[in-house]
Amino acid sequence: MQTGNGEGRHGFEMTQFLPTRRTLVTGALAGVATAAIASLNGANAQSGVRRARYGAAVRADALAADAAYAAALAARCRLIVPEGSLKWSDLRPSATEFRFTDADIIAAFADRHRIDLRGHTLAWYGAMPAWTEAIASRAEAERTLVHHIETVVSRYAGRIVSWDVVNEAVPEKPATVSDLRPFAWTRWLGADYIAIAFRAAAAADPNARLVLNEYDVEFVGARFAARRAALLHIARNLVERGVPIHAIGLQGHLLADREIDRDGLQTFLREVRVLGLDVLVTELDVIDASLPGAIEVRDARVAECARSFLNTVAEVTPPSAILTWGISDRYTWVPMYFTRSDALPNRPLPLDAQMRPKPFMAVLEQFSRMAS
Repeated sequence: MQTGNGEGRHGFEMTQFLPTRRTLVTGALAGVATAAIASLNGANAQSGVRRARYGAAVRADALAADAAYAAALAARCRLIVPEGSLKWSDLRPSATEFRFTDADIIAAFADRHRIDLRGHTLAWYGAMPAWTEAIASRAEAERTLVHHIETVVSRYAGRIVSWDVVNEAVPEKPATVSDLRPFAWTRWLGADYIAIAFRAAAAADPNARLVLNEYDVEFVGARFAARRAALLHIARNLVERGVPIHAIGLQGHLLADREIDRDGLQTFLREVRVLGLDVLVTELDVIDASLPGAIEVRDARVAECARSFLNTVAEVTPPSAILTWGISDRYTWVPMYFTRSDALPNRPLPLDAQMRPKPFMAVLEQFSRMAS
């Protein structure tokens, strides 16, 4: 978690979530449920279109303590990804230590239930332990980054099927397509850190699918268009240099009152296809803080928001995987930063806090393949 610079759980700048348009009034939302479910049988779910594998982010502590949570994951997921256990801040208490306890718990759960495992993340500005600030040269930076990736990826080689190698490389408001977030790796390695990370991951596990993961590329507005352009610039540069990259990860942390840029996102995805890259949806949820409190209305709007996003993506390049950032409202990062003004619990995920499916889950079932 990053809080010192006004940014939140996933590197989000809190000001970016101020609504850019008014939420639809409750009366207009009342009919959304019927329309959302009906539309699932339409163009967004044509037979013959590749359906993604469904998965979710997982917390090791909850797996150990909550049987209902573990059962829900086992019943529905073909993929799981540790929510935090493979980030630097969790794995690397010091320059000489690796702590794999929580990640191994999740890997063992995946093995028991024959669920594939994703890795998140090998290079991210938001989870850097304080000791990395003492790195004092380019050579030391490259050595430290490569050693970390070699150690972690090789440990799970053959078990983790894909890695978010570089996460959120694009700054909040890129002025040019070459802008990158400043942190330890860009300080010493510049843009080269991205290629270094991908090459090290490929060397450690040649069979893993390697992903460039990013958020805030789906909405209407100049800032989001600039972020798409910057992300495409990174991907194109990697491909042209022969760096091993297989896919773009669209995080998909959606705000229910913000419009999906259908044309802009689809244009971006066509360029991704030209590069020969796959697409995954890696961290999907719907932030409902500004929606009306009525559960039926709110859940319908959340489902419609997810449907709109997934349909926009699938029309161009059906994603090979769709993962939500958690499976149940019982365990979600959203209320840490998006507490509702009416004090009602947030409902951003496909299962409610009692592990009951919501309309969001019906949307996911149309676009993806579940374990059961």
